[in-house]
Amino acid sequence: MHIPAITGTGVFTPQNVITNAELVAAFNAYVDLHNAENAEQIATGEIAAKEYSSEEFIVKASGINQRYVIDKEGVLDPTVMHPLLHQRQDDEPSLMAEMGLDAARKALNMAGKSASDVDLVICAASNMERAYPAVAIEIQQLLGIRGFAFDMNVACSSATFGIQAAADMVKSGSISSALVINPEICSAHLEWRDRDCHFIFGDVATATLIERAEDARGPYFEIKSTRCATDFSNNIRNNNGYLRRSRPAGMADRRDMQFMQNGRKVFKEVLPMVSDHIAAHMQEDGVGADDLKRLWLHQANKTMNDFIGRKVLGRTPAPSEQPNILQDYANTSSAGSIIAFSKYSSDLEDGDKGLICSFGAGYSVGSVLVEKHG
Repeated sequence: MHIPAITGTGVFTPQNVITNAELVAAFNAYVDLHNAENAEQIATGEIAAKEYSSEEFIVKASGINQRYVIDKEGVLDPTVMHPLLHQRQDDEPSLMAEMGLDAARKALNMAGKSASDVDLVICAASNMERAYPAVAIEIQQLLGIRGFAFDMNVACSSATFGIQAAADMVKSGSISSALVINPEICSAHLEWRDRDCHFIFGDVATATLIERAEDARGPYFEIKSTRCATDFSNNIRNNNGYLRRSRPAGMADRRDMQFMQNGRKVFKEVLPMVSDHIAAHMQEDGVGADDLKRLWLHQANKTMNDFIGRKVLGRTPAPSEQPNILQDYANTSSAGSIIAFSKYSSDLEDGDKGLICSFGAGYSVGSVLVEKHG
């Protein structure tokens, strides 16, 4: 049996930023257009008038100040309200692969390794750009990696589930190292015309290199243990898919073909699930609250993270103990906890322990207990 370790991470951040002010201006312009076009139905009560959004509402609801996106022109056009992305030809790298490639190279560089050192690529994300061939295999080819690759989708928990799969294979000896890559183009499956969620998501890609601790060339985080759990719920969903065209009126503009959630139910049901999951994981490993130096939580909502932090530590965490990045990145689905880990882990000292946790649709929750070495 080998000891799996995280030896490198990488983050690809798009160049385009959308501030709350920009987003609100575009959304409210869309509201004006919608209400004007549907004035008669609104007057008769057939449909309800859409309400304005505001910067104050967004910050209070989420803690988000801005988000990075692949394209902002389409999102901020009140007549479009979705990203406008270049149609890639079959002989061009896909957008997800291009993003993942950047993050993967950064992770390899941090670890002092090359593609020849990697045996496996897992592309773990909420939505894949296509059904097949696997985006992971495309990234594998672009990097020049031998071995094998596959895609994984557990929504916002995809990164931690991917880490568990890779760590288990490293531990068993079936592989020596793996790249778990999370390219998230969340702007493409967000409904920017919905006041309740138009501010939630951003785009990013992360990568985590997992290999045998004995092969590390610098400081690393030993993966002490992992824990994953799922419990089916339809409260976070996206009903789009390849069967859509086979159904009556399947290609119509339907709200459920983008990100959907019942926010109140999610808040009520997911928080205890995640808190209990982390508590059980720590208890199994004999790790107490005082033993944890840092929590790298899924970056979906500041209120949710604050609640989980208090439950896990038994007190209000200091900002350094539970770093948030969603104020700058927004919710980046599976990549959020890895961004937080990548940006806020190098200062830990030898022997310090921390926990990475992501959670979301499924419901799903995954946690990874790590210990710094070097």
